[in-house]
Amino acid sequence: MLSTVGTPSLWAAFGALVVVALIVDLVVLNAKGAQKVGFREALTWSLAWVALALVFNAWLWWHVDGTAGRAEANRIAAEFFTGYLIEKSLAVDNVFVFLMLFSAFGVPAAYQRRVLVLGIVGAIVLRAIMILVGAWLLARFHWLLYVFGAFLLITGVKMLFAAEAESDLERNPVLKWLRRHVRITTEFHGERFTVMKDGVRWFTPLFVVMVMIAITDVIFAVDSIPAIFAVTLDPFIVLTSNVFAILGLRAMYFMLADLADRFHLLKYGLAFILVFIGIKMILLDIYKIPIGFALAVVFTVLAISMVGSLYVTRPGAKRPPES
Repeated sequence: MLSTVGTPSLWAAFGALVVVALIVDLVVLNAKGAQKVGFREALTWSLAWVALALVFNAWLWWHVDGTAGRAEANRIAAEFFTGYLIEKSLAVDNVFVFLMLFSAFGVPAAYQRRVLVLGIVGAIVLRAIMILVGAWLLARFHWLLYVFGAFLLITGVKMLFAAEAESDLERNPVLKWLRRHVRITTEFHGERFTVMKDGVRWFTPLFVVMVMIAITDVIFAVDSIPAIFAVTLDPFIVLTSNVFAILGLRAMYFMLADLADRFHLLKYGLAFILVFIGIKMILLDIYKIPIGFALAVVFTVLAISMVGSLYVTRPGAKRPPES
């Protein structure tokens, strides 16, 4: 078994916190009904979710400091924050895919809320299962670390060369299969996924988008989970950093919905991070890159790619010629 800082009390506290957070996100916020979330509200909630993650990390540091000492507490807190930062940055790529899907299918802003809610719940459940399975496999087959590292390295290189490539949704095999085997209406019916017409059940375009987002969750989980295992092998840190990054995904989506075009350099930054993490994982038994250095690299790359994107796309800036 992999060693873990997660005691039964820590797992219980984390589980209770996630349940409360989901109740707030799914019940309290949903009481407002189907309506577009404004930028200011989305920014407020995004900051609140980040603050919640930081408070949890501080509490985790305090708990470990009192039970295992200051050095161990510093290591655990650094691993959590690095993992959270990596997962949060990869979640931005999720947001861009969501934007592409909603735009391609013409989903009204007021109807996007339900899809995002279900997508977040599904992502949490999926990652919990994959992380526990991954931890079990790594505890028995250490060589899988090299497989994960090579996978991240290849994924990062492919992302780097495909950063400017346009996605052709019409060629997506899942979408093709759905159109051939499922009755799909041409119009939306509020937030409903299915409707009855003349005694026959039809599926709405919102259902198709939901399926596509579920598939996207699986694909991104395959990328993000090996990345966090490069930072720490502790299942508790892996799961908590993942879940806290996902909890703010819906607010992040609405915050970035009108700014996506301004972050075109971010994909290059994410690609570099995946390459770096892949190399870190491959070298794990030869040279263990310090967690502080890894955190500095991830933070610096993200900052440069985001600030650079905003600078290039600032009002009045000269855009590079289209190829």
